[in-house]
Amino acid sequence: MNSREVQLVRRPTGAVDETLFGVVEVDVPAPREGELLVRSVALSADPSMIPRLSVDTYAPAFGLGRAVESRAVGQVVESRADGTAAGDWVVHSGGWRELAVVDAATVRRIQPSADIGPEAWLHALGASGLTAAVGIDVVARVRPGDVVWVSAAAGSVGLVAAQLAQARGARVIGSAGGAEKTAYLSRQVGLDAVLDHRAGPIADQLAAAAPEGIDVYFDNVGGDHLEAALDRLTIGGRIAACGMISGYGRRQTGPANIANVIVRRLRLEGFLVTDHLDRAAAVEAELRELMVGGRLRVPVTTFDGIEQAPAALLSLLRGGNLGKTIVRPRHGSTD
Repeated sequence: MNSREVQLVRRPTGAVDETLFGVVEVDVPAPREGELLVRSVALSADPSMIPRLSVDTYAPAFGLGRAVESRAVGQVVESRADGTAAGDWVVHSGGWRELAVVDAATVRRIQPSADIGPEAWLHALGASGLTAAVGIDVVARVRPGDVVWVSAAAGSVGLVAAQLAQARGARVIGSAGGAEKTAYLSRQVGLDAVLDHRAGPIADQLAAAAPEGIDVYFDNVGGDHLEAALDRLTIGGRIAACGMISGYGRRQTGPANIANVIVRRLRLEGFLVTDHLDRAAAVEAELRELMVGGRLRVPVTTFDGIEQAPAALLSLLRGGNLGKTIVRPRHGSTD
């Protein structure tokens, strides 16, 4: 059986672009005992993948000449494992492949419904939702009445984080880039204030939106956003450092006012979702209930065809996504 996959063919020496990748047709082996053959219908593109094009992060750098690693959702075509049958839906880490042979012990079985399609397990019901919940509840410990700023609030993690902060009784400020994203945050999500970092200095906008300061900053951006937050956080404020996309694919610069961590007795804590997998079931249950009730919105930006996977990833650097970015191989359907 033949299939296509997207491989990393060279590492970036300057700007990250599509020439780093190649679409390759490969032979797909038959699954062995304990393995599954899965036809993927949605592949994930995440900001955290960008540094791995070059270096080891909390996960190893992507291997050259190998399929790019990512999460995916699909249906089992053939099973050689007890407890999983053809037709079952699973989340797996087989990467940017149309067909993947994976260890059954590493997959997560899911149950899509008429209300929630399988792609939801690549955003709100998967790693994005768990990341948001850990940042809001465990790291930042958001409380009723807090003023919370979420950067990149139109992305898959930021959207869930902002809406969870609302559900916890906080006043929520969201920032994003461009009229489409900010309008969505204002009109569809109903955030208390929305900042457009393309419209002027983010520090000035934040000062106007929170003249008495903020209690929590959920950081997806770093750079000038983190610097702005350090100047507006109140005494004892908390920063949940989730991501710093402003430095992905380029040199990361630190804030000039980092001394505010001491002066204002701030708590800045980075976290990885993989350290909190024990919370996944409870978080999924809460977020699924919010989605079914229409109280959690996560739009999806789609790219059709596996050959569009590099463009999907690069769109995250250019701000071309609203909500979760996924790639749909043309052979599949999520209906």
